[in-house]
Amino acid sequence: MEALFLFLVVLLALVFSSASANVHVTAAQKLTNNPADQLVAALNSNRTAHKGSSLYDNPGLACIALQYIKAYEGECSAVGGGGNAKKPADSEFAETFAPNCGVSASSLTPITGRLLGCETKYVPPSEAFSSILMKNSKSLEILYDKNHTEVGAAVSGSDGGSPYFWCVLFSSGKANSSFAIEGGVAKIMRPGCFSGANDECSSASDLIRRLKVWPSAAISLAVAAYVFGV
Repeated sequence: MEALFLFLVVLLALVFSSASANVHVTAAQKLTNNPADQLVAALNSNRTAHKGSSLYDNPGLACIALQYIKAYEGECSAVGGGGNAKKPADSEFAETFAPNCGVSASSLTPITGRLLGCETKYVPPSEAFSSILMKNSKSLEILYDKNHTEVGAAVSGSDGGSPYFWCVLFSSGKANSSFAIEGGVAKIMRPGCFSGANDECSSASDLIRRLKVWPSAAISLAVAAYVFGV
């Protein structure tokens, strides 16, 4: 009985420790639980630090940014300045991207800049911004362009996994009138996350939390084996 009591005490301690950690993580992520939102926050912080204006986060434009990613069909090699580099045709914005997002085609406004990057591993949004999207002087020129008034960002893996695409679209439209979403509610799509949609898109964080459960389970089994001589 003494051995059983010891095992239960250790097991309960592990459970409460894990629960406490999860509560802490969840509470913190309620604030910024979407990597696309975090990407926009990093972008606007950088702009204002260089005496630029903070851009309106337009969910309609952000949804289109996610559609822009999906057009690459997981081909990381098609992103960038290499021989295989490509980008979706401008006609796709009205013909495909807008309808898929429920964005009124008549509310589309010119895209004033695009930033796109792809990596084989997932990195935090702030790192994606500084290391993946800010590749050269051209990227900085796009970031600080004074013609931008709004922004939309999206993050997605191919079939929910590697490679990971990061996309930012800029526009000179007017807030609440350009890239207007029919019915006023953004269409949430998976896989992928886009900014401004009040969507707690935390698939990467959820995976990390699930993986953290395994060490606790392993310790519990080890304790049981030691106590009961299994």
